[in-house]
Amino acid sequence: MTDRRPVATRSRRPSSTRSRRGAAYERTGTVAGLTNVRTQLVGDREGVAADAVVGIVRLWRTAGRLVARGWAEVASVVTGLGWTVAAVTLVAFVVGYGFGLREVVVVGFAGALLVVVAAFALIGGSRLRIRMTPPARRVAVGDAAGVTVTAENPARLPSVPTTVEVPVGAGLVDIAIPSIGPRGTFTREVPVPTLRRGVLDVGPVTGVRADPVGLVRREIVWTTREQVIVHPRTVAIPSTSTGLVRDLEGQATTDLSPADISFHAIREYMPGDDPRNVHWKSTAKTGALMVRQFEDTRRSHLVVALGLSRAEFADEDEFELAVSAAASLGSRAIRDGREVTVVVSERTPEFAKRPVYAVHRLPTVTPTRLLDDFATVGLADACLPVAEVARIVGTDTAGISVAFLVVGSAVELPALRLAATRFPIGVEVVAVICEPESVPRFVRVAGLTVMTIGYLDDLRHALHRSAAA
Repeated sequence: MTDRRPVATRSRRPSSTRSRRGAAYERTGTVAGLTNVRTQLVGDREGVAADAVVGIVRLWRTAGRLVARGWAEVASVVTGLGWTVAAVTLVAFVVGYGFGLREVVVVGFAGALLVVVAAFALIGGSRLRIRMTPPARRVAVGDAAGVTVTAENPARLPSVPTTVEVPVGAGLVDIAIPSIGPRGTFTREVPVPTLRRGVLDVGPVTGVRADPVGLVRREIVWTTREQVIVHPRTVAIPSTSTGLVRDLEGQATTDLSPADISFHAIREYMPGDDPRNVHWKSTAKTGALMVRQFEDTRRSHLVVALGLSRAEFADEDEFELAVSAAASLGSRAIRDGREVTVVVSERTPEFAKRPVYAVHRLPTVTPTRLLDDFATVGLADACLPVAEVARIVGTDTAGISVAFLVVGSAVELPALRLAATRFPIGVEVVAVICEPESVPRFVRVAGLTVMTIGYLDDLRHALHRSAAA
C-alpha cells in the first residue's frame, strides 16, 4: 500500500539569502511612503556615512536657526542711525586699507568705537518692577485725570537709572527713573489731556535702554494698553424744565379727547359719544344728556437729532457745543425714564455715487452708553442737511411728541422751518442753534421754537423759559 501523505517541500535557496531579503523588505517597509528629510537625503541607507550626512544637515539647520535668531535680535535693537554708522565703518576700513588712506582708517576706528560702546550699553537687564495705574475709564471734558507709574526695586542693590515711555493719546511722555535703593519705590503721575472729547489710548509703559548716541535701542513692555473715554461736557437739566414734554407724568395736551384720564369739562351729548361717559348728575340737573370731556394725554417720545455736516457749523468749537447740548438732552431724558431716540446723520463714503439717505441711531439704554458714542462722533464733509435728517426721523419714528434739532449757526431760519414741516402734525419741534459766546435768544414761529445758546448753561435757562411760557 502506497503512502500518499504530502511531502513537505523545502526551498532550494539558502536561508542566509532569505534572511537578507526579509531584512531588506522590513527596512524598505519602514520608510516606504515617507517624505521626511532623512529619506530625501539618504533614502533607506544605513550606516556611519548616512548618519554622518544626517548629522551634518541637522547641525547646519541648528546653526542657521541660531544665526537667524541672533540677526533678529540685532535687527530689533539697531536703529537707522546704527545701520548707517555700521555701513560707514565697514566702507571706511575697506577704502582706508585698500588705498592706504590713514584718515579714512581713523574714521573706521571711530565708528568701531561707537559700535563697541553701543554694545556695552545693552549688556545687563533691569530688575525693576513697573506697573501703571490708569485713571477712571470714563471722564468728562475738563476733568482732571492722570496715570500713575510706579517702579519698585525688589533687589538688595540699588537699581540703575533708566527711562520709560508712556504713550498718552497721540503724545509720548518720557519718565526718567532715578536710581532706586533696595526695596524702594518711585512714583510719577502723568496727566491725561481731557480738553477734547474722544477715546485715548494710554500705555503700555515701555522701558527703554539706549546708548548716548542712539545707535541701539531696546524696549521692554511692562504693562498693557488701557483706554480712557472722554465724554462731552453736559449740563444738569431738571425734570421740571421739560415742560415741552406732554405725558402722564407731566402735562396734558390741549387736544380734547372723548376718553382719557385727564378730566377737562362737561358738555352736551353729541351723536357718537360713548354712553359710558354720560354724567348722570349733570343730566338730572339740566334735563339734557351731558357727557364728560377729557384732555388728551400721551406717552412722550423725545427725538434728539444732531447733524454732522461740516457746512452747518462755523468751526470745531461750535460743533463741540452742539454735541454737549445734544448729549445733555438725551441723557436727561434717559434718566427721567422717557422714551427717547437720539440720531446723528450718516456719513456718505468718499467714492459713493449718490448720498446715503440714512441716520445713525445712538444707544439709549443708559446715559453712559449714550455718552460713550457721543465721544466718537465728528464732523464730515458729506452728510445730509438737517431737513433731510428730520424727514428720515419723522418718517421712521412713530409717536414723536417733541423733536430737538441741534444745529450750528450756519443753518438759517428757512431751513429750520422746512425741517419742522417734515415731522407729523402735532409734534413740538425745537431748534437749538449753537453759537459760542452769543447772546441767548428765544423765538417762537409757526410750528417751531428756536433757541440760540452761546454757552451750555444757556440751554437750561432756555428750557426753563420755554416751560414757563
